Amino acid sequence: MESVERFAQNRAVIEDFAAHWLSSNPTDLARLIYVAKLRDIYAGTYRHPMLEEKFPRAAVDQALAFCHEEIFSKFLENSFERQEMDLRLTLIGMELPPAEIAARWLDLELYCSFVPTGAPSYLRDLFVSKIRSMLTAVVGDRTHIAV
Repeated sequence: MESVERFAQNRAVIEDFAAHWLSSNPTDLARLIYVAKLRDIYAGTYRHPMLEEKFPRAAVDQALAFCHEEIFSKFLENSFERQEMDLRLTLIGMELPPAEIAARWLDLELYCSFVPTGAPSYLRDLFVSKIRSMLTAVVGDRTHIAV
């Protein structure tokens, strides 16, 4: 009986999270980044103060970990063209010029933090390779425009 209750609670957390916070992010990559930023890099757990006001911390952690994995998988299932469009739209929505953000992400390898904990190494490598390639193209756009 406890697992049924836990499932129902996690489902409620996911529905609340998707309706109130994920829906404001326009692309799969923006949603992936958003949920990745909710993970404590030291503990590996997910925190969301607003959800934790309604639900137990453990339920929030489990539900957000599930969301992270699902969004990551969804992003990888998209075509390369769709992934690149997601990246460009995500960068355009930020404060700095896309090429500047792309260069910073490449330098810091920030995109590695977007991968969910426990993702198979081949999916991690695929994601990192694709994002690195797309970011390099965005940085190259700046180079071509400046010439």
